[in-house]
Parts: sequence; structure tokens; C-alpha cells
Amino acid sequence: MRGWLFVRDFVHLHVHTEYSLLDGAIRIKDLIRKVKELGMESIAITDHGVMYGVVDFYKEAVKNGIKPILGCEVYTARRSRFDKEANIDSEQGHLVLLAENITGYKNLMKIVSIGFIEGYYYKPRIDIEVLKKYSEGIIALSACLSGDIPRMILMGNYAKAKSLALQYKAIFGKDNFFLELQFNSIPDQNLVNQNIIKLSKETGIPLIATNDVHYLRKEDARAHDILLCIQTGKKVNDEDRIRFNTDEVYLKTAEEMWESFKSIPEALENTIKVSQRCNVEIEFNKLHLPEYKVPDNQDHFTFLRNLCNEGMRDRYGEGINREITERLDYELSTINQMGYVDYFLIVWDFIKYAKDQGIMVGPGRGSGAGSLAAYCLGITNVDPIKYNLLFERFLNPERISMPDFDVDFCYERRQEVIDYVISKYGEDRVAQIITFGTMAARAAIRDVGRALDIPYGEVDAIAKMIPFQIGMTIDKALELNPELKELYNSDMKIKVLIDTSRLFEGLPRHASTHAAGVVISKEPVVEYVPLQRNEDSITTQFTMGLLEELGLLKMDFLGLRTLTVLRDAAWLIEKTYGVKLDYDNMKMDDAKVYRMITEGKTAGVFQLESTGMTRFMKELKPTSLEDIIAGISLYRPGPMDQIPRYLKNKNNPEQVKYEHPLLEDILDVTYGCMVYQEQVMQIVRHLAGYSMGRADLVRRAMSKKKADIMQKERQNFIFGSTDKNGNVIIKGAIRNGVDEATANRIFDEMMDFASYAFNKSHAAAYAVIAYQTAWLKYYYPVEFMAAILNSYLGSSDKVSGYVSECKSMNIEILPPDINESHIKFSVVKGKIRFGMAAVKNVGENAVREIIREREKAGNYISFRDFCERISNKDISKKCVESLIKCGAFDSLGVYRSKLMVSYEKMIDSIQESRRKNLEGQLSIFDIVTNIEDINKDENIYPDIKEYPSNVLLAMEKEMLGLYVSGHPLEEFKIEISNNTTFNSMDLKLKTIEDDDGLKEAEDRILTDRTTVVIGGIITEKKIKATKNDNLMAFVTLEDLYGTIEIIVFPRELKSYQELLTEENIVIVKGRLSIREDEEPKVICSEVKSMNRIKTHNKMENKEYKEYKEQKEHIQNNEYKGNKGNKSKIRKLYIRTTWDKTNKENEGWMKSVLSLFQYFGGKIPVYFYYFDEKKLHVVDRKYWVNPNRTLISELENRFGIDNVKLI
Repeated sequence: MRGWLFVRDFVHLHVHTEYSLLDGAIRIKDLIRKVKELGMESIAITDHGVMYGVVDFYKEAVKNGIKPILGCEVYTARRSRFDKEANIDSEQGHLVLLAENITGYKNLMKIVSIGFIEGYYYKPRIDIEVLKKYSEGIIALSACLSGDIPRMILMGNYAKAKSLALQYKAIFGKDNFFLELQFNSIPDQNLVNQNIIKLSKETGIPLIATNDVHYLRKEDARAHDILLCIQTGKKVNDEDRIRFNTDEVYLKTAEEMWESFKSIPEALENTIKVSQRCNVEIEFNKLHLPEYKVPDNQDHFTFLRNLCNEGMRDRYGEGINREITERLDYELSTINQMGYVDYFLIVWDFIKYAKDQGIMVGPGRGSGAGSLAAYCLGITNVDPIKYNLLFERFLNPERISMPDFDVDFCYERRQEVIDYVISKYGEDRVAQIITFGTMAARAAIRDVGRALDIPYGEVDAIAKMIPFQIGMTIDKALELNPELKELYNSDMKIKVLIDTSRLFEGLPRHASTHAAGVVISKEPVVEYVPLQRNEDSITTQFTMGLLEELGLLKMDFLGLRTLTVLRDAAWLIEKTYGVKLDYDNMKMDDAKVYRMITEGKTAGVFQLESTGMTRFMKELKPTSLEDIIAGISLYRPGPMDQIPRYLKNKNNPEQVKYEHPLLEDILDVTYGCMVYQEQVMQIVRHLAGYSMGRADLVRRAMSKKKADIMQKERQNFIFGSTDKNGNVIIKGAIRNGVDEATANRIFDEMMDFASYAFNKSHAAAYAVIAYQTAWLKYYYPVEFMAAILNSYLGSSDKVSGYVSECKSMNIEILPPDINESHIKFSVVKGKIRFGMAAVKNVGENAVREIIREREKAGNYISFRDFCERISNKDISKKCVESLIKCGAFDSLGVYRSKLMVSYEKMIDSIQESRRKNLEGQLSIFDIVTNIEDINKDENIYPDIKEYPSNVLLAMEKEMLGLYVSGHPLEEFKIEISNNTTFNSMDLKLKTIEDDDGLKEAEDRILTDRTTVVIGGIITEKKIKATKNDNLMAFVTLEDLYGTIEIIVFPRELKSYQELLTEENIVIVKGRLSIREDEEPKVICSEVKSMNRIKTHNKMENKEYKEYKEQKEHIQNNEYKGNKGNKSKIRKLYIRTTWDKTNKENEGWMKSVLSLFQYFGGKIPVYFYYFDEKKLHVVDRKYWVNPNRTLISELENRFGIDNVKLI
């Protein structure tokens, strides 16, 4: 930096980047580029309350020769940071803090962390106590109009402003606190500036000029205003919203700043002085690994080596050979040399803890499965020798990088392992890791469109013109989609929408906790990174990649659903058959298991169950785990092009041709095809004499298509290389007997392939889990399917799909039973019994009470016996009703219809008897009568028929989320299949990535706006009014595999309203609607009725009408059996606080009247107006035929207690 001062020099010390989320509109790279362009030599980062961007900012600035000044504009609490009282502590002040040195930087991290962890109330707040404690090395500025001092000035309290200024001066020290001046055309700013100058003269506190930069250029002010609307959920034309009322807070030139503050030159000169004082150097790549406490103070490396040698003997026994011992010695030497001994011990320790506690641990994930040391330690469970996996793919001695073990745990118990790590290394030394959600292309269009108040339909249409694929940008979409480009060029409104969205695309939108990442450090984490609280966990403010660069130990503790399935299946098998499974030592060569996979029976099999993968397995005909590994690796974008060649070669191995014989040993396992990254490494190693470390560097360069590096490596690969003394470093292919043309062809093929080659170590580990699940499905299908169903409790679509699979496997699914069911699905005599916790309104605590009583005193012998025994338990009437509806009491021999009529009175009677008994009011005759009643259950119910079968099925569906004992669509199965193109599961599998891992692009062949035909039963219909007061519908259509939402716009609703009623079975044609993070929907264009719909329609079923009649009386506690009198509904009453004279209510009332017309009938509608205390009947043309849909909609609008049918 210059040691002298030019009159026109200036440094911006108050700057907000993209990490002032949805407020700062400047990307860090753009900021540094602009600073450099303006000839400035230094700049600060001061985001609101956070330090998210300081490391990226630091790196980018240093790379471009700009001096970075690290800071934060913190929020200050009105009182103590611990005070959190509404309307008093909800507002905060601002204060700019800059780190003068490394001490100040560390103190700044602590200040910011405390704001989140202790002071968070609307914003992360700190107080005077915190500032006093951590003021060393900090330079403070009084901030913008939201600063405490400016606010006191604006409130007319100059004395308080002066007192605060002196207090900050005392805290930070002389010349470490500055009074901030800004020039931004905001009227209040002029008043503040005048008083700030006065304060400076009176107190001697120096002045400093800033511009509170929020956007890069003056013309970006409009875009920034839209960004504020996105942040606050407002529209640009809303009157009552946050706005800056200026277009001046951009990155001004030094000349502009001098022009604004020419009368106060010292305020500008002080920016240079502060810049010169601020000198922080962030240290990278210095390890801060925690130390593993080795027993008896043994040498750490010796301890690790002994563990590995012991593990090697356990793994290989008498099969230990020179290859294994030399490989282990090499790995241990590399681990020690690179300083990762404690890293391996830490991972070994928490995995050992998990296994000791019975927590399922995966066989490995990622490149870590290539380590023999990890295999011997039990960290992984894939033999790298047997499957030819490479250590250097995991830990490369020629590339300084942290090792990275990603570990899968049973997802229900993952947190236990994290808790163990916290308890072992200290709560302050373990934190989870932050991640940022960004504004993707489509999301940016929707956010901006909403803020600009562009009609939803127009915005949605534009958003859907952007292809739905990973890495898609608005610019790419404009190149790919001529229709979008045409709209952009011809419609100014669309141009503004797209141009503004481009400015925001990729900006961080919100912060959340990484699903798996955990950091463990030597000292308290806050010594290295700022922290914050996300919900219940403490997380870093730096992302995973940055933590690694800072030398912190980062690990992924992943929860894998399939491991929970393996655990539950093993438990069920042991309980049923007394067989204890040992997954770790399972043989992987069972021909029967591979035959099942070849037959396409892969539903529930990890990684292999999608439609496309199932088809591929049928073609592949796997006979070994190597085939499964290859299948998982090939069935991805890019490598899929190799599938035909791979299948041809596998089926005709004698026809496989190699470019050179040296390739045969490397590619024979994949029938002459390059499939794995490891094969690229082996080729350059064996053909050209590369070291394995350098081979990995070449692989990385190829995968990233670094042209300059690849040209150099091509020469090395073909011709080799020597040092300046002529010593051979790389032998080269020619010296190995490969001619130049062949070597060039091989190199070309590697380059073409390397960018999408797959990590074999990862595929091998996942192939092991795939085989384990397939083995379970073949040998223990009932227990396996029960475990899968348990893993999806709460997801009715998934449960429904797997129940359908059970039926195809001839596994009977039984409904819940009060005497057989447990909390989850269980296996009973070769059948799967629903768990009671799967029943709606029945919580796990209630189920535990029911089971505990059952185990204590035996099965329930009657419904009354059940009610007697649970009467003193915390089990609600709603819970009992739900158990009745789902059929849990069917085995007790009483119709559900009878129980539904009687259960409430029975429970009330039992509870009253219990109360009297406690009060001593029961006679001996009462007690005897009660005991006899238990054994004469059938005598206490009315003499009524059971509900018809379709009603019983509807009850099951309501309570369980699916049909169990039957399905209304069973008899239409063939007709639906013949008249549709997809089912609901197809639509979801082909558009949404599954839970457990690798992307399967071919399966997701359905794109937005694809025409589909789907059939099923309508289970729900919601009517909504559009902005134009037309009615549209959201219909839930259920088939045998799940549900899909159908959107019916007004024109189609009018055409097909008679068919679109609940319980109807229909065929719907429409176009697919796909949005990020949502399940697909179908936009309806045509509806057809299934044949026999009239005979199936429940509304025409006499028994169903009787059931409805009974139900209405049950709800009113009036049912008296078949002879009871049914009260007819005569009027619909609605209470409201609406002011009829207020014109703003006219549109709302119009939409309600439209609703009445849609449900037109003969029942009069009355409005009771609270203000008038009068009842008004609506015009006869608006009278209704009330049903559940209408009442539900009215209750949503007016409140559940304000709508009554009498």
C-alpha cells in the first residue's frame, strides 16, 4: 500500500455484500472487480450481523491485489442482550466494527457469535457488556441512520447521543471510535450530519465518511428495492413497506465522495488512516485437528498401527499376503507423513462407539472405501484389495488436502453419534455446518415476479420456459429456448422481469444447517470461525469448503434410511426365527439373489428399484457384486452412453477388444469399457509410469477439463518427462511399448470419459447395501417389507406403494388390531400387521399405554373391557374413534357401526362409575353389574346393520392414509391401465430425485408441460376463487400407487364439474406441472368417467345414505337406532363482522356469492352481522345445497365457529 496520501484517495469502510441476505445486492467478485477498476486499493466488508462472506471476500481481494478490511455491522440491543420483551426489545441499533489485527478479528468472531447464541431476538444482538469484553483490536464506526447515536439525534435527544458517543469512545479507546457521516439525499441524514459534526467538536471523537454501500451502481437502486420486497414479502407498489428512499448507496468513486464531503476533508482522510491500521492475515491450510487421547500415553502412530495390524488379522486371517502388508504399510506411512493419524483415530473411535451401541453403520461412502487402513480399522466394510479400490483417490500424498470420511448411520440414531462426539471433545469444540440456499433461475423469476406484482400465470409461464435441470441459468435458457428469447425481446415487462432476475440469480437467499456436516476442532470452534444458532443446533458461519481450507476437521454424519431398514429387518428376523444376522460378514455371491434382481423384482432394493434401473438390471443380468457396482456407476448422465457397449461386451466377452494389451488387466472387470475414475488413474500409472499421486492429479484435471494442464499431460503420457539432469520422472507410454497413435487414442478416450466417470469406491460401498437389501428381500421378504414400511411411516404415498408391492409378492397386509398390533408394522404368522401409530389421531404415547396394559393384564376380551382398562389412561375419545374406524376392534366381534354409535356414551359411563367408585358412591350391586357387562358386550349396542363395504374402506383410508382390506379401484385396475399413460408413482419417480443417493436421469424423462393421462378415484376437492371471481378446483386423485394433485382451471371446472366430485373414478388428461422442491401436478384439460361409475357412485347407494344419516346423528349424540327420527337441515347460518357499507368488502362478498351459486340448491343462507346484531337472508338465487366441500370452504373464510347448519 502507498505510504503517502493523495488528496483524492478514499476507502469504503461500510459495505454490504450478497451475504447481507436479501439486502446487500453485490456479489463479492463483482465488488472486488469494481474496486480494482476504480483504482481503489482497499475496501471493507460489513454485512448485517454476520460474517458469512469474510473469507471469500478476503481471498478474492488478496488475489486481485486489494487490501481486505474485515468487519461487520452488528445489531445492538436496546437494553441487555438477554432482554427479549415484545414491543420493547424488538428494535435494534446498528454499529460498524472493523478488525484492526488478528486479535480484533478473533474478538469480532466472538462478538458476532454471542449475538446469535445469546442475544438473538428478531436479529442477532449484542450489548455494552459484550463490547467491553471483546473491544481489543476493534475499530468502531457509529453506523447509519439506524445507529444508536443517529437515532437519539432524530428523537431529539442530543444529550443521550453525546453520552453514547463518549461511552463508545471509552470502550474502544481514543482514535478507535469514529462518528460516521453519510451523504445520501435522505432528509434525516442532513440533520444527523449536522449534529454528528457538533458532537465531534465537543467530544474530540474523529469523523469518518462512508456511503453504506448496498449495490454496485447507481442504476441498481431499483433492483435493490425489489430485493427488499422479496425479503419482506411485499410488492413494489405497497405503501407500507421498507424502502431506502434514495439511489445514492452505491459504490461511489473517490471523486464522488470528495465532492460530497469537500468541506470536511478529515472525514475522508480518516478512511485512509483506518485502512492502513487494519491488517489481518487469515491463515490457511494449517491443521487444527483435535488430539485423540490414546490410552496409557502411547505413541499415537504406534497405537494406530497396532489397531490396523489387529484388524488386518481379523479381516484376512491366513489370507494375509505381501500385497496386503505392503499396501497397509504404505498407507500408514502416508497417513503419518501427512499428519492425519489422529484423524483416523477419531473416526475409528466414534464408529466403534456406534457399533458398540448397536447403531447401524454403512459399509462406506465416497473415496474413503479405497483405504485398506480404514477397512482394517472397521471404518469401512468394503475390501479395497478384492475390488481394486485405490487409496490415492482418498488421500493423495502429492496433493495437500484434508481426508474426507463420509459415514452413513441409521437415520433414527445418527444424533446419538454426534452427541457422543460432543461429549468426548467438548460442546464448544464441535459444531454443525452452515449451508446456503440460493436463488436458482426459476426461483429468481418467481420471486421477482411476485415483488413486481406481475400476475402469477404470466410469471409461472416464464419460469417454466427455463429447463428444469441442474446448473441451468437464465442466460442458458435464453440461448436454448427461442420462445423465451422472443418474449424477452418483444415484451418490456418480461425484459424487466428477466433482467432483474439475472441480477439476483445465484445470490444466497437463506442460511440453514447442512444435513450431515460436523466440524471438530482442537480449540473452541469460535477461535477459528464465527458461530450462530440455527433452530436447536450451533452451526458455523463458514461453509464446508472454507472450513477445510482453514484446516478444520470436517466430517459428514449422514442418516441413511436403508440402514434403519436393515436394522429393523434384522430385529424382526431374530424375533421371528431366532436367527441373528451378521451383515458385515455376509457372502456376496448368492446366485439366487442375483437371479431375483435379473427378474426385475427390485422394489425396495437400495439403488435398484426405480423403473429405469430395474429395466437395466434385467438387461445386465448381474452375476456378481462387480456387476452391481458397474450398474450403479453406469446408470447416470454421461456414462449411460456406454451401457449398450457394456451389455454387448458382457454378453459376448470373446468379442471385447482393447486398444492395447496393457489395458486388459484394468478394463477386463468392466468388459473393456471405462467406467470408473480409478481406471483412469490405473491407465496413466500402468501405461505411462505415473505415480499414483500424480495419476490422481491428472484425473482431477481431466474431470474439470483444464485444457492447458491436459495438453501438458498428453505430452507426458505419450512421451514421458525428465528433470533438468535427464532423470526420468514419467516414463511415458512409448517407452512402455505403446505407439504414439494408440497412446493418443487412449488419452482422448480418457478425456472424453473422465468428466463423468464415477468413483468406484463409492459405488462399491453402495452396491454392498444394494446386495444386502436384495438378500433380505429374497430370503426374508415379509420381515424386509415390514421394515421398509416402518421406514416410511408418515408418508402415505410411499406406504401405499409398498403395500401394493406386498400384495404383488402375495404378502397379506392386515389392518391394525387392538390385541396384535404394536407401535410400528409387525410380522404375525407370515403376514404384516399395521402398527397402531400409523393410525391418524393415535399418538405413540397412547399406543404405548394400550400395549403396556395388554402385556400386563392380557388381551382385551371386549370393547367394554378395553374402555374399562384404559379409562384412567391418557387416551382421548378421538383416539378411540380412530381405532374403531380403522378396524382395530373388528376381531372383538362387534360391528364398527355399533361401536361408532356407542363409544362416547360407554366411555362417559365408565368414567362416571370410576368417579363414583372413588367417592364411595357405588354399591356392591353396581360393581357386580359392571363386571357382568364386560362379558355381555353384545347386549349394550343398538341393533343396527354394519356399514357397507365401501364405507368401511373409506374409513380405513381416512385413518390409515390408504386402503388395506381392499381398494375401490381393484375392479377397475385393467381398465385404468389400458386407458392411462402413467400412474402416480411413475410421475414422482420420473420427476423427483429419490432419498438415498445417485441421480437417475433417464428415469426423470418427464419434463414440464408433458402431456399425461392418469386415472383414479377423487378423494378430495377444494374450491378456490380466482382474482376474477371465477371458481377453480384443486383435486386429489388417488390410484393404486399413491396420489397426485390435479389443478382444474375455471373453464375445465365448468365443463367437468359433474364428474369432478369426491368418490368418482375418472380418467384425467392434462399437462405436467413441475416446480422446484414440489411434487409434480397435472393441469387438467379433459376428464372422462370410468364405465360403471353410476353403479359405483356412493351417493346413489341406499346403505351409504343410511350411513350418512347415522353419522349426522352420531355427531349430535341423537342416534336412536333405525327407528330414530332424522332432523332435516333447514338453514345455513353465517356470522360475520363485515361492514356491508365498506366497498373494500364488495369483491370478497362477490366471491362468496359465486361459491353459493356453484353449490346452488334449496337451503336458505342467513348472514348475522355482529355490528348490526341483525339477521339477513340472501336472495333466493344464492340458496345452496350444502355439502362438506362448501362447509369446509366457508369455515376457512369465516371461522369454524361462525358457520352452522340447523
